[in-house]
Amino acid sequence: MWSYVLKRLLLMIPTLFGVLLITFVVIQFVPGGPVEQMVAQFQGFEAGGEGPGAAQAGYRGRQGVDAVRVEEIKKLYGFDKPPHERFIQMIGQFARFDLGRSFYHNKDVAQLMLEKLPVSISLGMWTFVLIYLISVPLGIMKAVRAGTRFDTATTFVVLLGYSIPSFVLGVVLLVYFAGGTYVQWFPLRGIVSTNWADLGLWGKVTDYLWHITLPVTAMVVGGFAVITILTKNSVLEEVRKQYVLTARAKGVDERVVLWKHVFRNALIPIMTGFPAAFVGAFFGGSLLIETLFSLDGLGLLSYESVIRRDYPVVFGSLFVFTLIGLLTHLIRDLTYVWADPRVKYFD
Repeated sequence: MWSYVLKRLLLMIPTLFGVLLITFVVIQFVPGGPVEQMVAQFQGFEAGGEGPGAAQAGYRGRQGVDAVRVEEIKKLYGFDKPPHERFIQMIGQFARFDLGRSFYHNKDVAQLMLEKLPVSISLGMWTFVLIYLISVPLGIMKAVRAGTRFDTATTFVVLLGYSIPSFVLGVVLLVYFAGGTYVQWFPLRGIVSTNWADLGLWGKVTDYLWHITLPVTAMVVGGFAVITILTKNSVLEEVRKQYVLTARAKGVDERVVLWKHVFRNALIPIMTGFPAAFVGAFFGGSLLIETLFSLDGLGLLSYESVIRRDYPVVFGSLFVFTLIGLLTHLIRDLTYVWADPRVKYFD
């Protein structure tokens, strides 16, 4: 077992290297890097404007910035070195788990990600818990009542929710319930109010739940289908097996057959998906939702770092997310072996 784990850990190194290399090469051909953005800011200021927006609005006082200043900007961001040296330097930093320093925020990337992590954890926790609390019982009920009107109706509802992208549903919720066109029952942005620190305990709890309702709803609705259908199919597959027929033939109570035998075995594929679903809820599905609802989490940070060409944050978050994803897949495989001893990945 330990040799298998060690092998998987060693295989993560070339995978991480390949992901970072491909992304680094692609970024070299993307226009509008941090040097170009800083030059545009200097052009705007020297033209009498008030910032980068002025430069984009049409100020053309000086058509360029002198070469000395451009070289200083390149040296400031480390672009005075050739690409291969910058890549090797970045890999060396990541090997020491040094994620670098943000160009835009002037903070360590690790510190910046830790500051944004609570918002993403909050979204992911509620999404994960609600999806499983609703999907697993619903899937069992659909399996028990397979072929009935209840099964057909719930399948239609679940697949309808799955067909609507979370960010589209988020826009609809904002328009209808956050002051867009109809009512303003929920806030438009943020995870807490500006006066949250001055509220009492109950006021803080209600204010937090008030802000989190719409984004969590947008993330949860689309996640029902996979777990619900997986649970239903797993239960139906177990019900048709010989040991269930034997238990029924012996006169075992139907509820005992369902909950003691069928349910325990049917949950094996669902349990093994817990690690991936748990981590994916935190880091995978919140980017668009955080951007749409202006929630200051890792998703919004990643989006803004790409727009601003904040490369240390881009590569730092990519390195962390990829590493977490690879470790999650390893944990999932080990969990499957633990849940079902019949499965063997190793000798």
